[in-house]
Amino acid sequence: MPKFLAKRWFGSHMILALVFCLLAAGLLAVYVHWLFAVVGFFVIAGSGYLAFYNQRLFRDEMEAYISTLSHRIKKAGDEVINEMPFGIVLYNEDKTIEWHNPYLQQITENENLIGESLLDVFPPLTDMKDNQLQAEITYRQRIYEILHRPGERLLYFKDVTEFKELQMHYNEEKLVLAIVHLDNLDEVAQGMDEQSRSLLLTNVTGAITKWAQNYGIYLRRFSSDKFLAIFDRGTLEQLEATRFDILDVVREMTSKNKIPITLSIGVGAGIDTFIELGEMAQSSLDMSLGRGGDQAAVKIKDKITFYGGKSNAVEKRNRVRARVISHALRDLMLESDLVLIMGHKMPDMDAIGAAIGVLKAVHAAQKQGYIVLDESNPAIERLMQEVEEHEYLNDYFITSDQAVQIVTRRTLVVVVDTHRPSMTIEPRLLNATNKIVLIDHHRRSAEFIADPVLIYLEPYASSTSELVTELLQYQGENLKLDVLEATALLAGIVVDTKSFAFRTGSRTFEAASFLRRKGADTSLVQVLLKEDLAQYIRRSEIVQHTEVLGGSIAIATGKENEKYGQLLIAQAADTLLTMAGIEASFVVCRRPDDLIAISARSLGDFNVQVVMEQMGGGGHLNNAATQLKDVTVVEAVEQLKQVLKNYQGGKLK
Repeated sequence: MPKFLAKRWFGSHMILALVFCLLAAGLLAVYVHWLFAVVGFFVIAGSGYLAFYNQRLFRDEMEAYISTLSHRIKKAGDEVINEMPFGIVLYNEDKTIEWHNPYLQQITENENLIGESLLDVFPPLTDMKDNQLQAEITYRQRIYEILHRPGERLLYFKDVTEFKELQMHYNEEKLVLAIVHLDNLDEVAQGMDEQSRSLLLTNVTGAITKWAQNYGIYLRRFSSDKFLAIFDRGTLEQLEATRFDILDVVREMTSKNKIPITLSIGVGAGIDTFIELGEMAQSSLDMSLGRGGDQAAVKIKDKITFYGGKSNAVEKRNRVRARVISHALRDLMLESDLVLIMGHKMPDMDAIGAAIGVLKAVHAAQKQGYIVLDESNPAIERLMQEVEEHEYLNDYFITSDQAVQIVTRRTLVVVVDTHRPSMTIEPRLLNATNKIVLIDHHRRSAEFIADPVLIYLEPYASSTSELVTELLQYQGENLKLDVLEATALLAGIVVDTKSFAFRTGSRTFEAASFLRRKGADTSLVQVLLKEDLAQYIRRSEIVQHTEVLGGSIAIATGKENEKYGQLLIAQAADTLLTMAGIEASFVVCRRPDDLIAISARSLGDFNVQVVMEQMGGGGHLNNAATQLKDVTVVEAVEQLKQVLKNYQGGKLK
């Protein structure tokens, strides 16, 4: 028996008790009678013997119990190792199997694995790092959870196939809500008689209903142009695999109309409560409509994915919203102590032109305002030279540091030509005030300025300058534009429409006509957009290094050790698009700030916005871009090719 247990019997307490008893017997002999002392002595001796005897008996029984228990534990351990449904492997430094339990024979269908290479027996373990403590592998169509003890060179294999399948079925059966919206039913039905309108709506509704039946979707119409769809995550995965082909079906079946009908779909998933799912579906639909429609936006918790978007946004001919936005903007200006206007980093002609137009609206409201601009760039160099020579415009340009010093909680910040906080010239201004106005023509991306008080985001518009020009028309009949102010707005429209060749609607020409009446100088526009010979030669060098993929996708690259301005990169992409047979162009170059810039252009059939979004950028269906950090030009091209391959379904060569 262990000493610590023996001390429980013959410890100091027993010795003290015996000594006390002996002293008591001695006192009896002295003060009472020796006969009582003798009796006491015998009693003490008997008690001591009985204690000693019980201690020996307890020790023998304890040793027998421990021996039996040790045998049972050892036997149980052996049974666990040999019979429990998990594998155990011991391997040496060369990753050769030294020992394994019998269950591993069932896993591998091999009776003896000792001496075999661990990686040869279990090839999926090749991807497992030496110090990795946990992993999950698929072996012989079964899923195993691996627990690794590197110090002991020990591996545990646990079969979790049934659990994973149950988890998969649970996830597949989670509820998904979606809202299907007919984008442009009113515009398409204009001029139709009641019979033709009903027939068109019946055909479109029939196609959507058939699509829902094929996928087991519960569909319920709750307004003339909206449907509520209920299905599960398994069905959602099927729809994502088809990239929501109902978008193409409806567009193609109405393609004979002057304006084809398009759908927008907002999907909410990944949340258990119905209220939140409904809110997610509605916000996804708003996102889809904000990007121009004809696409599906799938929001799973915080992740959002877009499908479709193969057509340009349909121009809205109703200008009531422009009037309402213009009056609301004027009221916000009147309530503010200061107005700060800023565009995106490396601003182009559209951003500066729109900023100058908003500044004119500020002056019309008799409020103080400034345009935030840190430095010029080749895209706006000639315009800024004209501004410096202007009578008063140059006084209203300030740096971002100056803007941060004067901004207050009552300051109105107007953001033009971008809706992404990370792309603004000075993001700190967005946090310094809660009064933010957003004016933009780009399709809405997942990154968006938080809680603006006024949003004028119209993807159908050719440019932000066009939108600002429309707003100026409702700022008062007596509004006067200086020649340079009107010309800057017109130059912004000309640049973004490629001289009215792309993304040009009737309202684009109406805006240009208004600016012309206000004194815009078309010859000055040409001067502002002129290109010098050196830039033309450098652009030609970029175009010279072009690779054509799939017969219609051109990728041009600049030299790794040279830096190119954003304007030059964009112009090279535009140039490639003029070549015969090219439907989409991508130009990859290093910018002066060491970022790798990719400018993308298309004629409309190829959605370059989706491609750029997958690389962290955005833009329009036929005009998009992105910037990459910490990569080389070659690495950026490889990333681009992989994204293009995925976009084309693996068919790109």
